[in-house]
Amino acid sequence: MIEIRSECRGRTLSPWRSVARAFAVSMVVLTANAAFAADPDVPRAEQLVRDGKYQEAYDLLAPFEDANSNDATFTYLLGRAALGTQRGEKAKALFERSLATRPDNVAAHLALGRAYFALGKYAEAKIEFETVLRFDNLPPDVLSQVEIYDQAARQSLDEGRALTGFGYAETGVGRYRVNSTRGTDAFGGGDRRDTFYNARVGGGVNYALQNGYAIDANLDYRFRYYDNSESRNDSDLRWSLAGSKTLGDNNLAAGFRGRTSYRGDSDYRNDVSIFSDYRMRYDPDNQFTLGADVRRRRYPEGNLRDRSRTTALVSAGWVRSFMDGKGSFSVTGHAGHNYATSRPDGDSDVYGATVSLDFTVNNKLSWGTFAWWERDSFNADNVHFHPDTLDNTVILRRRDNLYEVGAYLVWEFVPTWTLRPEILWIRDQSNSVGFNYSSTEVWINVRKAF
Repeated sequence: MIEIRSECRGRTLSPWRSVARAFAVSMVVLTANAAFAADPDVPRAEQLVRDGKYQEAYDLLAPFEDANSNDATFTYLLGRAALGTQRGEKAKALFERSLATRPDNVAAHLALGRAYFALGKYAEAKIEFETVLRFDNLPPDVLSQVEIYDQAARQSLDEGRALTGFGYAETGVGRYRVNSTRGTDAFGGGDRRDTFYNARVGGGVNYALQNGYAIDANLDYRFRYYDNSESRNDSDLRWSLAGSKTLGDNNLAAGFRGRTSYRGDSDYRNDVSIFSDYRMRYDPDNQFTLGADVRRRRYPEGNLRDRSRTTALVSAGWVRSFMDGKGSFSVTGHAGHNYATSRPDGDSDVYGATVSLDFTVNNKLSWGTFAWWERDSFNADNVHFHPDTLDNTVILRRRDNLYEVGAYLVWEFVPTWTLRPEILWIRDQSNSVGFNYSSTEVWINVRKAF
């Protein structure tokens, strides 16, 4: 047998023992490397997602999906990589898995909304986005709303911005007609027709804080100019400031809203309210809302000053997505009381409802319709003009039914530019003849989104 002598200790080692020792050391190294390789490089994947290198991030994380299916951070990052590589269904499933583990993760809610949007599930995307985002004065169509939400989500996720937002400007021309009613005919105003030109600008911002809190602010200005010198030119400024908190699939907000409207003859109407609103995402297709609002409407001076009043309202609503997210149906009911008023007819109870229906034909075209109704029941007997009585006056307790019915079409003819024809019918029906009124408005606007 061949032997090798060791000079250091004077021992004789078998070559087989040396081979065995080398093999053992190699196995230890390989086992250590294998154990290390079993853990995904999450910081590296996070950096790749941040840099927009989604395919590299997906290739890095995908082999470890089964072993990390309950890790909220891992599934979120893999979902971002899947969404960035056009794997919409995969991304949706991963974001849902991430939220099941960490339901208050705002980023995952935004990403899930983007996944729905990428899949063309617009109504479901709107419901998901509204668990974390709040913007007022949005256009009526769901597609435009979701595009605004998606832009804010992209600003937050891809650009890392805490302050996100949107802006818009629109203008157009329309036709206004006062329809013949007993009230308008009695005062010589029936069947009047005017051409008008309108403009609107505004926008909103959302500032994300820690732990799901956010601050939201919105501003909207509208102006309408009439050709007929006998018609007043309307102007309307609306604003809101609120704080919100994401609570899993739900969102709670509270804040202030205001509005200043020109009413003609140098008269203005000022509204200021404090409100609270709670949204509950029951499932991907259903959302419920609860709201409360206390507002003061004030006419500082002029003939309308006695209409100043305070209103307390509560509301409840339901939004339903159908046709795989292409259709959206919503209904909202409200009830309240008008008080602290100097109106001759006294205080009043109010209740009503709003119903809307929206369809997205494709990513460039959508249409919808809505109907609004409110009942106003006053609590004081009063003398009113009435043309059917001999002396033209009658003592009655006033009851009003107010109606609005509208429809719209939205066509994006080039990116961020839309053409918007709309029609609106208004009817105020009262047992007091002087408060009967009806009008029909048709207009077409061009809107630019920023």
